[in-house]
Amino acid sequence: MRRDVDRLRELGYRVEATKGPDGGYRLEAGSELPPLLFDDEQAVAVTVALRAAALSSAGIEEAALRALATVRQVMPARLRHRYDAIDFTAAAEDREPVDAAVLEAISAGIRAREELRFDYVRVGGGIDSASEEVTAPRRTQPHHLVAMSGRWYVVGWDAEREDWRVYRVDRMRLRSHRGARFASRTVPGGDPHGFLRARFRGTTDADAWPCRATVVVHASAARVLPFASDGVVTPIDADTCLLETGAWSWPALAALLARFDTEIDVVEPPELSKAFADLAARARRTAAGASVIDSPSARNRRGADSVDATGAPR
Repeated sequence: MRRDVDRLRELGYRVEATKGPDGGYRLEAGSELPPLLFDDEQAVAVTVALRAAALSSAGIEEAALRALATVRQVMPARLRHRYDAIDFTAAAEDREPVDAAVLEAISAGIRAREELRFDYVRVGGGIDSASEEVTAPRRTQPHHLVAMSGRWYVVGWDAEREDWRVYRVDRMRLRSHRGARFASRTVPGGDPHGFLRARFRGTTDADAWPCRATVVVHASAARVLPFASDGVVTPIDADTCLLETGAWSWPALAALLARFDTEIDVVEPPELSKAFADLAARARRTAAGASVIDSPSARNRRGADSVDATGAPR
């Protein structure tokens, strides 16, 4: 036993010995990372995870690739063959990288339940819009750090507005993660990932779009299904099918359905029929070469006060 303990200590493991009738040996956390022992499944899982982590936008890309090269180099031949056989390409998205130190600071605030104070580069109109402006310093009670679609988001509670807020981490300029303590809350639905999906859809229910409709598409179910996303397709006959689907607005839903390039019969609701009428009128003006400046909507806009995406006067 003592020889085994001495060997572990030589390898870098910290082993504490306790004397007495109830004594024994206990493995402790060390100041340095000692050699790790993985079974075959763990070793393959680590290499695959490191390969995917290189595209995480978490500022650890170079370190992940170095770690992958180190692990693969010392893997037995049988495991290298297993890893090499998993031939996949992790698609990199054009995302702003996030400093790993920022992720660590945010995570520390979440664990300690301490407010974050930060400046925020706000983008007009929504979470993923393009026009930018730096807002006044903000505070939030961070509850979750969520990775989705190549980006990192903080889901936090705004005590002043008494509502949940979502912030993109790459737009946060952190001032402090050691603010006032707060009590933990549960996001609506209890699932941070589902809550974030719901916010992107413009609703509070992760399983439902705010605008849903049922239509008859004059195309086979086999043709519609690959493009139905999360919609439900029910065959009617060889040339038509029933499609239940949704979107964040009625005009958006009409435009999405128009991409099928075939006849559409609206079953319900009437709001979708009106959206199709508006879309058709806009398309007729475009086809006729009518100037956008002379369109009714443009004339209405000229007669109204100019506002930004939040409804505030410019």
